[in-house]
Amino acid sequence: MEPRDRDEMRGPVLHIVVVAFHHKKGCQVEFSYPPLMAHEGHDGNMLPDEWKYLPFLALPDGAHNYQEDTIYFHLPPLSADGKCVYGVSCYRQIEAKALKVRQADVTRETVQKSVCVLSRVPLFGLLQAKLELITHAYFEEKDFSQISILKELYEHMNSSLRGSALDGSQVFLGLSPRDLILHFKHKVVVLFKLILLEKKVLFYVSPVSRLVGTLMTVLSLFPGMMEHGLVDSSHYRPKSSVSEESNRPASVSGAEEFVSVSPTEAGGEGDVASPASGNGGDRGDPHLKPPSRTSPESSESDWETLDPCVLDEAPKEGAEGEGPGTEATAPITVQPLGGQGGVAQGLLSGLEEDQYGMPLAIFTKGYLCLPYMALQQHHLLSDVSVRGFVAGATNILFRQQRHLSDAVVEVDEANVQIHDNELRKVLGLTTADLRFADYLLKHVTENRDDVFLDGTGWEGGDEWIRAQFALYLHALLASCLQEDNERLLADYGAAFIGAWKVTHNYRLWHSNKHAAMAAVTPGHPCQGQYSVADVKLRLSHSVHNSERGKKIGNAMMTTSRSVVQTGKAVGQSVGGALTSAKSVMSSWFSTLAQPAAASQPDAPAGQSEP
Repeated sequence: MEPRDRDEMRGPVLHIVVVAFHHKKGCQVEFSYPPLMAHEGHDGNMLPDEWKYLPFLALPDGAHNYQEDTIYFHLPPLSADGKCVYGVSCYRQIEAKALKVRQADVTRETVQKSVCVLSRVPLFGLLQAKLELITHAYFEEKDFSQISILKELYEHMNSSLRGSALDGSQVFLGLSPRDLILHFKHKVVVLFKLILLEKKVLFYVSPVSRLVGTLMTVLSLFPGMMEHGLVDSSHYRPKSSVSEESNRPASVSGAEEFVSVSPTEAGGEGDVASPASGNGGDRGDPHLKPPSRTSPESSESDWETLDPCVLDEAPKEGAEGEGPGTEATAPITVQPLGGQGGVAQGLLSGLEEDQYGMPLAIFTKGYLCLPYMALQQHHLLSDVSVRGFVAGATNILFRQQRHLSDAVVEVDEANVQIHDNELRKVLGLTTADLRFADYLLKHVTENRDDVFLDGTGWEGGDEWIRAQFALYLHALLASCLQEDNERLLADYGAAFIGAWKVTHNYRLWHSNKHAAMAAVTPGHPCQGQYSVADVKLRLSHSVHNSERGKKIGNAMMTTSRSVVQTGKAVGQSVGGALTSAKSVMSSWFSTLAQPAAASQPDAPAGQSEP
């Protein structure tokens, strides 16, 4: 029997786990069904070394600030040839005096617990919906020794989810691209291109439910990513394993050494000093800055060498392709295979691809996706075996150490902080990109009050938005395949294309053949002649998002307030004139954000009616 058949027989759910906060031992597993360790019972506290961070992922930092929360997280496989394990955790806290049966180790005023589902399939929203109901019932018992409901949950989930297709809408349950676009507006396109470049991207916000929802919604814009693109996204080794297998010094001190450091001791917006690394706040400290990909240390990491029977990389001493916002990389050479000479679909990436080569192999070979990252995993940000990440964090220590990431996405402010000036230029949106973002925002805004849009393929709906990004990516890839394509690629940004073509995901996609790409029309979906509407878009983009634009906007607001106050002081006539001038200026700025109806961008090329 094939391993895949055995997995389907067992069902998608691996374990139901309860994690609690113990007043002396901290976060620990207090129940698992089936047991996490074969030689222990369901009440054992032992964990596989690969899952040593499970308690801290299921019971997040600052959990005591919320009565309830939901966490998505990824765990590495327990075997080398395994796939990512997807975790969903529902957190609750209850007053100890409300318990019907109070164990002797309950010494605090509140009891904090999380009920977790560890699954083989990324059905986050569906698992959450079922888990929240059971967690509520489990807490309503007010007797945590009643574990029968958890065993029933395991059996129910495996029977109801067995055979669930990952190709339908179930995988997107709870993820709303409409809300994402309304919040981030055109910056969604920046995030999309940032992840294509395989940069180190950190999402930051509290509570965790909003954090993981935003991060996973961004990933859902990539065709096939949620369904089949995350199977290798959590292949990291715990710090203890890395230390034992390598003679190099630790990349960064463990989270235990950061716990006692306050933001004021960290030096404001700078880096957190590590006791083990001396002057850890210095960005030149080799213990805190990961070595380049051409260094001797990084040349031996797992992700650097692809399967030798299929791909070879040229020697790194002669690597080319370094440029603004890029890393030194070597080209991939495809070795001929036996048989008919064709490369099997998905053979190179190891992912289950469609006829377009989707999903792109972004989260492979050491590029991690960690929807929620616990403080104890901090060392992963600078580990030489981790070439990049898209991770979520709620602890301010992650955000303060700017040298460990390329960009920080502050979800509350809808702000994307790109630290490097050259990378910021690479990710600058072209006029065609701004048209594309404006086209999405226009349709989402016009239909924002239509309750029937959710889960449908209508214009402005979630499925429609994902279809637009699929069209954008397909057209981008088709443009890269054309000869003399400089004009086509200019609409995406020449600097961006140069940086993307040396990434792992592009080189792997380009080294394979995808028959369906022949039917894709090359060129940007919103290509076209420059117009007055484009001038307004560019001005609006600059005013609202560049540093100088923000200063001008703030100055205008300050001046407006002063004008109103002055108008009241000097008399009704002068005040009326100044207020009128203020209204004219405000009206002018508002017209920059909304092009005239006659100049609205056309639908993207190749768009078909639903």
